[in-house]
Amino acid sequence: MRKGAITRDAVLKAIAEYDELGRSQFLARYRFSEARSYLLLHEGREYDSKAIAGAAHKWEHGRALLPEEFSGGKEHAAAWLKRAGFEVRAVKNPDWARDEIILACQLVMTNAWKGLDANDPRVIELSGLLQLMPIHAEADRNEKFRNPNGVARKTFDIATRHPDYQGKPTNGGALDVEVLHEFLARPAEMTEAARLIRQGITAGDLQALPLDEDEDLDDYSAPEGRLLMSRHRRRERNKGLRKKKIAAVLKQGGTLACEACGFDFEEVYGDRGSGYIECHHVVPLHEAGEGRTKLSDLALICANCHRMIHRQAPWPTPKELRSLVQGRRGAGSRFPSQKNAEAAEPAADSP
Repeated sequence: MRKGAITRDAVLKAIAEYDELGRSQFLARYRFSEARSYLLLHEGREYDSKAIAGAAHKWEHGRALLPEEFSGGKEHAAAWLKRAGFEVRAVKNPDWARDEIILACQLVMTNAWKGLDANDPRVIELSGLLQLMPIHAEADRNEKFRNPNGVARKTFDIATRHPDYQGKPTNGGALDVEVLHEFLARPAEMTEAARLIRQGITAGDLQALPLDEDEDLDDYSAPEGRLLMSRHRRRERNKGLRKKKIAAVLKQGGTLACEACGFDFEEVYGDRGSGYIECHHVVPLHEAGEGRTKLSDLALICANCHRMIHRQAPWPTPKELRSLVQGRRGAGSRFPSQKNAEAAEPAADSP
């Protein structure tokens, strides 16, 4: 039996059994608890999605899946049911993402680090803005997603975690505290990040910026949030900018070796590695702002160094990472010419 290989007909049979037995008896028969994350919607009724998916396997394969054999979330039950053509909706709203908390924290900061009420026009405006952000899929939102009441609660979660607050803090997550401390430590940078996120959503640029399901940002330290980090990476992947940077380096007599560690792909891999190097945008988007990208803003680095730069904020420059690598290796290590780092033309069009 292959998990998730269920047809629409098998799901309909499970739904019919659910209707015949009633919720409590159906869940008891298949040993499931009430749904906590997702519900299946069918003909105006709600069903426990994980239990339905598990029972559908009986009609498809002769044996129902046990609760411990799969999850009810997007990776298993919810995804299987959607694939079979059914509507699935979230029972509760997703956790707040860093991007959303940045906007809420910036609002609390402008309010002298005090929480705001749900009827405050600034809360209502932020509620509408958060609902436009592409971070959470529609299926993961319920009817109360980021409504003014929820946004107001978040402002108090942040405000009551401020070091100067004397009372008992409200419920909030570790990410609230983390973003708050980043605002306190680097207010100008974080305010600019909030401005760019707000500007991008309002103008529609970030609304149309899909976050790929397979885009691995988990190992990247992105204090400015997923949206700006995703845009930053798309800038780095711009083939036109990369070609111009490579051409400028070669024209000045440089080599396509990593500016941080000196790794040369052609030297190691021969023809297979000829012309290959990654391009890194040295200044984070929340610091550089929008505008045209200068070639001097770009650095040619290997994949390993690129990952190490992005892994922990604040990001080191290739020169700073080079010093770290050189210190680890010893003074006798060989590094590429500084012409690589210095190659520049007035400006190149950014994506």
